Amino acid sequence: MVFNVKLRFIFSCLFLYLFTTNSAFPQSTNPPGNQWPLIIGTQEGLVAVDQSGKSTFLWSGGAVNKIMNRSTGNGLGWVILSAEGILVSDDLKNWEYRNDGLPVMTIKVYDGTASLTTELQEIKDLEIDPQNPEIMVCAVKDAVYLTRNGGRNWENLGMPNYRTNGTKAVAVTTMGDELIVFYTHSIYGLYYYTPSRPRAGWVELNTGIEKHETTDNPDELSDIIIRLLPGRDPEVIVSQTFRKRIFRLDWEQKKFDLLWSGGPGFGIIDSLSLSGNTLRFIQDNETLEFDIPESGTVQLTAIRQRHDLMEIVNSIPVNLDLYPNCIMIPGTAEYTGLSELWLLLDKSAVVSTRNQSLIQDEQKLPAGANREGIYLPVNHAMDPHSLAPYMELIKSRNLNMVTIDMKDDYGRLRFTPQNTPINNWGRVFRPVDLEAFLKTMKDAGIYTVARIVVFKDPEVAARSSGKYAVWDKAGNIPWEGYYDTRQKKTIAGNVSSNYKTEILPADDPEWEILRTYYDERWVDPYCEEFWEYIATVSEELCQRGFDEIQFDYIRFPTDGYNLGDAQYRWQSAGMSMDSAIISFLRHVRGRVKAPISVDIYGANGWYRTGARTGQDVELLIHWVDIICPMYYPSHFEQHFLAQSPPEMRPYRIYYTGTMRTHFIARGKTIVRPWVQAFYLNVSYDRQYYNTDYIQREIDGTRDAGTGGFTYWNNLGRYDDIPMP
Repeated sequence: MVFNVKLRFIFSCLFLYLFTTNSAFPQSTNPPGNQWPLIIGTQEGLVAVDQSGKSTFLWSGGAVNKIMNRSTGNGLGWVILSAEGILVSDDLKNWEYRNDGLPVMTIKVYDGTASLTTELQEIKDLEIDPQNPEIMVCAVKDAVYLTRNGGRNWENLGMPNYRTNGTKAVAVTTMGDELIVFYTHSIYGLYYYTPSRPRAGWVELNTGIEKHETTDNPDELSDIIIRLLPGRDPEVIVSQTFRKRIFRLDWEQKKFDLLWSGGPGFGIIDSLSLSGNTLRFIQDNETLEFDIPESGTVQLTAIRQRHDLMEIVNSIPVNLDLYPNCIMIPGTAEYTGLSELWLLLDKSAVVSTRNQSLIQDEQKLPAGANREGIYLPVNHAMDPHSLAPYMELIKSRNLNMVTIDMKDDYGRLRFTPQNTPINNWGRVFRPVDLEAFLKTMKDAGIYTVARIVVFKDPEVAARSSGKYAVWDKAGNIPWEGYYDTRQKKTIAGNVSSNYKTEILPADDPEWEILRTYYDERWVDPYCEEFWEYIATVSEELCQRGFDEIQFDYIRFPTDGYNLGDAQYRWQSAGMSMDSAIISFLRHVRGRVKAPISVDIYGANGWYRTGARTGQDVELLIHWVDIICPMYYPSHFEQHFLAQSPPEMRPYRIYYTGTMRTHFIARGKTIVRPWVQAFYLNVSYDRQYYNTDYIQREIDGTRDAGTGGFTYWNNLGRYDDIPMP
């Protein structure tokens, strides 16, 4: 047995209270085979706590994210969803892995020589058929898996035919005489699949589900639960992640009816569970429940708060050794289970679990929290005279952070390295006096962030005849993205562009094709030798005094008609975009003793997907401390969230986007968006861009309350920033 003195003390006090009041804990004997009134899934494993507060690890192989019980021919059985996959037990002591047939992620490890290792792909959800415990369904980012023999073998059912991954929840049950699998996609909603039918495919089932504002897509569904009804088909109940809505399915009509609404505005619902006729769920930071009516909707007055469950969760001593993800409370007639417990924990408890030394104060705020600052072009930091206006700007706007390029968009190093191997890779260009710059910032109490542009690097892409570059398999040269424009023939030399162009013949002699190349050259993200270069740069910048290391363009190229010609010659068998980014971060993480931040596309923070880029927030959170989405209103479709009043669009985008990223990240990282402080010649900006536009962006970010922001203007022109 493993004993935790602090845990034992708190639970002794808690159980004294629980056993002398009306509570969720049974006051009679425990169910057969179970001697513990509380079972906790933690970051370290599965922990049982007895009535005296004594704790015992039942399984210690890693994080446990879900606990389920199931009735079998041998009595009560248990299933856990863990970082190591799916495990089952009949006695909570002897555990058996049930991962055969589930996919793995291939990770590249580099220590001078590259090697490969595999780990199970992250399982997004797992559910048991309430009618047959041998039938279970689970899902990874881009596929659903079904078992009919308790997980001994898994069958791949694929997923709806979209290139964009985005799994959230699954469920399985029998409707009529057919087994039905349900699946929810972060962007495209709910689908069902009938495995017994020949040539079965995924069928959309979104009628009645509320849509995301100004789009044709349903807003994300967070969970699915199956309610058994005597003499009838089971009832399917679903919740929406980012709005306070619960629906139930009319299977005959193939449509959803509203069961409960928590009113307008942003709100989180997850972790549905049933106790007889009672539906229990987590909304924002509280546990609620209601009795399910035979028909119609539930009134707000019928909602009950479960303060006892809140007290149990928040009484668990949350530290790096015992961070609760889920609980199971055995009762005399039922089992109370809750997942996604971070939604119920005090915010101070939900912090990075990687580097406790990075915590800045006794309130456990990570060092990068509550920072508001600017991107400072290096050219404006070369001497005290050019820097002075920005120091005044920072002071007058009550800012406390500066982000500056140390490796810029053209692959140039903007400092003079002290580590010789760095010079073998990068070209130093107009370096800043690093010691003088950092001293100026430190003396002014300004937090410093070293921006490193990672895989967009024309310097390294051109080295060694393109050895490290993303390759063009059609032209057998380093790849460059381009787009084509059909136009009337021009007079020679009359083409005006800031980018590289060429003229190609069209199918009509009076027309021509103008090919315009993006001003981007890419290094292969699978290249482990390049990872080592970035790790060495990051390590030196950290040692020389930067407070934070920030990675931009930590992604794959996304633009170009010829994107299909891009070839990744450093890609090892079994690797994907996601695994390339994670392999890189794993390599760097052990070398950098400072917070790491990453810049991501706004869409990758808005939806639960790493499509096109490899930037999957649910994977990034294990390796980074701060996520910086680029929620620039100019870069979204111009009608997106532009409902009346349209001038509030910047607020909506930054508030909703920041909140969505925060919840997708499960509160495990700071979310510090880039704020658009520049004008772009698009329809919305032409009408609305001004100081109020920027003020609404920062109001939305601050109201989301997740950790600060950074103004972006690549020229360093910040005349539009509002005064405090």
